[in-house]
Amino acid sequence: MKITEFLKHNYRHFNAAALIDAAEGYKTHLNEGGKMLVTLAGAMSTAELGISLAEMIRQGKVHAISCTGANLEEDVFNLVAHDYYERIPHYRDLSPEQEQDLLDRHMNRVTDTCIPEMEAMRRIENVILKEWMKADQAGESYFPHEFFYKILLSGDLEASYQIDPKNSWLLEAAKRNLPMVVPGWEDSTLGNMYAGHVISGDIKNVHTVKSGIQYMISLADWYTNNATDESTVGFFQIGGGIAGDFPICVVPMLHQDLQRTNVPLWGYFCQVSDSTTSYGSYSGAVPNEKITWGKLGIDTPKFIVESDATIVAPLIFAIVLDQ
Repeated sequence: MKITEFLKHNYRHFNAAALIDAAEGYKTHLNEGGKMLVTLAGAMSTAELGISLAEMIRQGKVHAISCTGANLEEDVFNLVAHDYYERIPHYRDLSPEQEQDLLDRHMNRVTDTCIPEMEAMRRIENVILKEWMKADQAGESYFPHEFFYKILLSGDLEASYQIDPKNSWLLEAAKRNLPMVVPGWEDSTLGNMYAGHVISGDIKNVHTVKSGIQYMISLADWYTNNATDESTVGFFQIGGGIAGDFPICVVPMLHQDLQRTNVPLWGYFCQVSDSTTSYGSYSGAVPNEKITWGKLGIDTPKFIVESDATIVAPLIFAIVLDQ
């Protein structure tokens, strides 16, 4: 039985039914000529979402991505250091002393998965620092994701691959020069490293890596060029936080601050998150609240699946891919 057949036979109510509705809405949006922006919060790259997301990118089901700095770098960490990762199923029972032992071994824990500092983080730092310094000395500047595209497309890391490269969503995005925004990149391991190299003087111009404001300007251009009444742009949000909050604001900015009232609203919206509806939580806000902010319309197809995105997102992607 195909995955889609199994899901449609068994997933009939509650969050399970919402999963089916969201997936079918995604397909309908694409079939009607729409495009889709996918946002990645949390540590979805370390959860190896690349296995399904890379295929979505390959098949043209994703047209732009907004992600945290952590998701940007952790896909590459996994690509070059997978064999050195350690999984800790009993992570809920770790004592402070056991956590300290992981620190002493330079194993940075993300829930049940430890990322090796030397084999992953420092290896990438050594490669990307050359690109940062090269751009700095040439008086050039690029976005964080563009530096990653450079090191991936150069082939310098190929000898270090420890997973099948077809399962790296960032590598797939780089091959297609997929439009991307990485708001709050400074809040990431390599963002911290970059700041350190600026402080130490290795990099002279702090703006060698472009900022979030420049990302918003870039996103405004992309959205204006891609969202039309005949082909709207959808918004598929995995998790909450800045990866989703940042890009969804581009529409009210275009309308209210630039007076481009002819630009359509987001044409589809889905959020997959375990952030339950609550007071004052944007990540837990129901989609209709976004109507009041000029992000979604009354008739925008809206879906929310309150569940673990590491489980739900690959299943939705399976349906979209007709698997």
